[in-house]
Amino acid sequence: MAPPLILTSLILLPLFAPVGLAQVGPGPALPQAPLEIKRKPDRVIDTPALPPSRITQCLTLARSDPAGAAEQAETWLETATGSARIEPGHCLGVALTGLGQLGEAEAAFLAARDDTPAMERANRARLGTMAGNAALAAGSPERALAALDAAHGEALGAGNPNLAGEISIDRARALVLLKREGDAAAALASARTNAPENPAGWLLSATLSRRQGNLAEAQAQIELAAQLLPVDPEIGLEAGVIAALAGRDDAARRSFQSVVRAAPGSPAAKAAQGYLDQLGPDTTPSGR
Repeated sequence: MAPPLILTSLILLPLFAPVGLAQVGPGPALPQAPLEIKRKPDRVIDTPALPPSRITQCLTLARSDPAGAAEQAETWLETATGSARIEPGHCLGVALTGLGQLGEAEAAFLAARDDTPAMERANRARLGTMAGNAALAAGSPERALAALDAAHGEALGAGNPNLAGEISIDRARALVLLKREGDAAAALASARTNAPENPAGWLLSATLSRRQGNLAEAQAQIELAAQLLPVDPEIGLEAGVIAALAGRDDAARRSFQSVVRAAPGSPAAKAAQGYLDQLGPDTTPSGR
């Protein structure tokens, strides 16, 4: 059986681009543990560190030299057969992603998935998710959804609901791009159930709820996202938009100001500053 694959991060697309506001809005000390006196070992045996595996070396190279990693992976693939093609195909997909060759990366991930034995469903799901994300980044939501739907089924078949929930987040991205917001909402509900500790699921749920005019639901969802990931510019930006739409300008200003402070110069900070400019200065007597 092949070892579990490393689910490498690809380009993550924002679910929705920022829009104008008119369109959106010391506890008690713990007791000390008892001291333990350990017997001195009779002899210390030095165990040499094992060299990194070939796939680890290739993936590491892909971060600094994707062209070199792609060449290495292609050479590896030339002599590999059957399931031995999974790891070089995985590395090739990551390297091609780094080179911006997203269509070729998608094909490499799909080929590696197809080389993975049918009983290794979690690995097939991870490779299919990589293919779907490559297609999303390439602007092909139809192909992305096909790969992600298949990956979702594999994850459920593997008995891995957390993985299925994470895949549902990406499925929702594709569904929104296809203007299927009802299906996207259902995918995000599944994500919140199966991967409740993933803040991205709550953030995207809040964004979709806000777009659909459900501000109370959006507020509850963005609060949960913030609990899971307290310092995140995208969460702070969305929280500010929701607050502004609900007429809570002071809360909106605080959220936008926190984004500007936390990530100066970032796209989120620039959007937050634009919203602050729209809101104008705080004119309340207690405003600061």
